[in-house]
Amino acid sequence: TFELPDSEKRCFHQELERGLKFTLDYQVITGGHYDVDCYVEDPTGRTIYKETKKQYDSFPHRTEVKGVYTFCFSNEFSTFSHKTVYFDFQVGDEPPILPDMSNRVTALTQMESACVTIHEALNTVIDSQTHYRLREAQDRSRAEDLNGRVSYWSVGETLILFVVSIGQVVLLKSFFTEKRPGGGTGT
Repeated sequence: TFELPDSEKRCFHQELERGLKFTLDYQVITGGHYDVDCYVEDPTGRTIYKETKKQYDSFPHRTEVKGVYTFCFSNEFSTFSHKTVYFDFQVGDEPPILPDMSNRVTALTQMESACVTIHEALNTVIDSQTHYRLREAQDRSRAEDLNGRVSYWSVGETLILFVVSIGQVVLLKSFFTEKRPGGGTGT
């Protein structure tokens, strides 16, 4: 998670071997319309992914060239909206959960099969928790912003109410005050 100021771009670099699988997941948590530009370049400078004004996305890819891959997030289209962006950059395939599982020739036992199923279910739970945590942070930001607006509106209404009340009292008082003709003394 990082801060992305308005009218700025932030890039990250990762050196990768040829044939590796990587996945870039990102989501804007706070700021503006919750959107950001994102692009990924390979070591030759070719753009392999580009999205504009997206709230969230996932980009899986298998590298074709060895070298430094660059992924950038841009908020250059926004002149005053500061953003908070979450991203997850996962490289490579997940290692097998059981030893020697990748070079087995026999079928998995029932226990091994259950372990694999449980492991996949736990990975799904972790992904869901991350998603819900990000949504909660985004919704909390919106709620705090709305709370601030309601508070300012309430203070404004209170001030207007006091001004109108004082104005009414002064106006009513002027109706019942006797105005005397100028300064003579009478007997």
